[in-house]
Amino acid sequence: MDVDLAALPDDVDVLHRLIRDLAADRAGERTALSEAQAEIERLRLIVQKLQRLQFGRRAERLDGDQLELGLEDLGADIGRAEELLPAIPADKEPAARDRLDRPSLPDHLEREEVSLDLEVKACPCCGGALHDAGETVSEMLDWVPARLRVIRIRRPKYGCRSCGKIHQASAAERPIAKGLATSGLLAQVLVSKYCDHLPLYRQSQMFARQGVELDRSTLANWVGGAAWWLEPLRNRLAEHVFGSQKLFADDTPIPVLDPGRGRTRTGRLWVYARDDRPWTGSDPPAAVYFYSPDRRAERTVAHLEHFKGTLQVDGYPGFEQLIPKGIVLAACWAHTRRKFYEVHQATDSPIAAEALRRIAELYAVEERIRGRSAELRRAVRQELARPLVGSLKVWLEGELHRVAPRSGLADAIRYALVRWEALCRYLEDGRVELDTNTVERAIRPIALGRKNHLFAGSDGGADRWAIVCSLITTAKLNDREPYAYLKDVLERMTNGHPASRLDELLPWNWKPEAA
Repeated sequence: MDVDLAALPDDVDVLHRLIRDLAADRAGERTALSEAQAEIERLRLIVQKLQRLQFGRRAERLDGDQLELGLEDLGADIGRAEELLPAIPADKEPAARDRLDRPSLPDHLEREEVSLDLEVKACPCCGGALHDAGETVSEMLDWVPARLRVIRIRRPKYGCRSCGKIHQASAAERPIAKGLATSGLLAQVLVSKYCDHLPLYRQSQMFARQGVELDRSTLANWVGGAAWWLEPLRNRLAEHVFGSQKLFADDTPIPVLDPGRGRTRTGRLWVYARDDRPWTGSDPPAAVYFYSPDRRAERTVAHLEHFKGTLQVDGYPGFEQLIPKGIVLAACWAHTRRKFYEVHQATDSPIAAEALRRIAELYAVEERIRGRSAELRRAVRQELARPLVGSLKVWLEGELHRVAPRSGLADAIRYALVRWEALCRYLEDGRVELDTNTVERAIRPIALGRKNHLFAGSDGGADRWAIVCSLITTAKLNDREPYAYLKDVLERMTNGHPASRLDELLPWNWKPEAA
């Protein structure tokens, strides 16, 4: 309620009514404000609870995708509730440096200046002349929609009057023979499908909204052609990965369409990753993927034919066939912990709880030495972790005789004891991690894509998935933007980049052509 202070009534009764109306309005505003603040507080408590479920002791209860979906809607609810709060006058807004929740905008983004000036350069209070007293600059983030464009290639013809021959510049080779797509469009389709997990039929719908009809089958042909160019680079990447002395390995199921039987069958994507950053190694991080139609042990034996070193894996028995080949296996404490966690959640077993507590002590040691040299990591583990591991083994052996032989708890204990030598491998080598989380992170994009794509259409489609994901994942590990990387690599390979210089196109060596 607005009141003109310069024209207040003289009648006392009218003044009383005015004051009562103002008080009622004020009380209503306080009530609305209180309700809005209470709603915001309630929503923030829900967010904190979800975060505890994800990152606290009960992290394995809630799927990460479910958490993100819940946080999105809660964030929107908080935004709506905040709109009910009274607006802050412009002169009382916090300075940009005080807005801790607002991200800084990168300097490389294009800036467009918008000026908001007074229409009259006279003081609205007294009519005096105004002088320059500085300015206030704020920034907002805008979105310019992606757009398609047509590149017209002209090749003039020249005729010779003497001999009658026609001369013309040779046509440039295209990434897709006789195709419409440039390297930039191919890179966009690949990144959308294998990095952002957009199936081709959805991309076809997005292009149609811009007035360009690109059938899903056309996009599929483009993906196949682009993968043909990239396959030699993936193979060269694999040579570098398998040349390391320490690798992580894992596999994940991938449904593959089986037209003859009218359903899907289960293939496997094998992932081999290296990451020396936790112990300050010099090799750049990388991940390489291979597809196989089954999970037979000879698949990984063939992949690792030329690898010699330490391989950190989960409990898949097929990896044990690598031991006669001279490969040393290191086991994963996270998988061991998960066995006890599942028992504890199902039965609230105090023995499982004690196992979890003891394993947590090993992780506490690792937190102290993350990012240190391999020599220091080994020395600290020998001093602090080895006594904990020895005590844990003695305790597990004693508890195994006290629990029911066919119980889940006995299975968890036997799972650890059978792999004990491999679990202790990290104590002797500072390059070895406590778990296989490095390769688990490399598998996560495959799981997200599997949810959206539902299945691969063929063995060839699954193999193309492995080729492109190898390059995209490695690019991301080396802080290379996947679209810019793939676009430039496809352009160079189309323009005749020598096969003897493929190493220049590996993500950690790659530099944009403009540089």
